Parts: sequence; C-alpha cells; structure tokens
Amino acid sequence: MRAGTDPPGDPVALGRAEVAHVAKLARLALTEDELDRFTGQLATVLAHGADVAALDLEGVAPTAHPLPVHNVVRPDEPRPGLDRAEVLAAAPDVEDHRFRVPRIGGDAP
Repeated sequence: MRAGTDPPGDPVALGRAEVAHVAKLARLALTEDELDRFTGQLATVLAHGADVAALDLEGVAPTAHPLPVHNVVRPDEPRPGLDRAEVLAAAPDVEDHRFRVPRIGGDAP
C-alpha cells in the first residue's frame, strides 16, 4: 500500500490498483472478476493480520506448540543385539557372513 491511499482509521484499506500492481509483479494475468474477488480476499487477510498485530502480548512467552510437549517413548537404553550366527542361520541365503539378496538390474560387472 502506498502512503496517502489509506482512508483514515482503516490501516488495511486495499484497492484494485494495489492488487493489480502486486499481480503484475507476480506476473499473474487476472480477469476483472478475479481482481475484484482477490481485492476483497486480500483485504480480509490483511485486516486479520492487523488484528493479530494489535494484540497486547506483553508478558506472553513465545511458544512453538500450544500444549506442553513431552516425550512419550521409552528412554533409549542399550540392550544386547541378536546373535549374528543365529540370524544368518534363519536367512534364506548367506554369502561371506552376510545376507545374500538377488541382484537388481542385471548381471554383475
């Protein structure tokens, strides 16, 4: 919005000229109906932003989440792993003490 175009007492006044200018900067081709519709919609969004900006937030701590967040999973504690020989014994195919899987995409080079 340009200085001097806002009516007194209405900090979010927005005209078709401003919306057309923004559309041109964004390389958007708007029809007359779209220009009218978007002018009203953008004015509503800016009015809501002005309402939020006008809130007295003195003493309100910034938050990333509206509710307290706490970890709901168990602590990460080391435990013994599976026995390698036992796991490989249950595998369908083993090669060099590892699982053997079929090659994907053709023969080996």
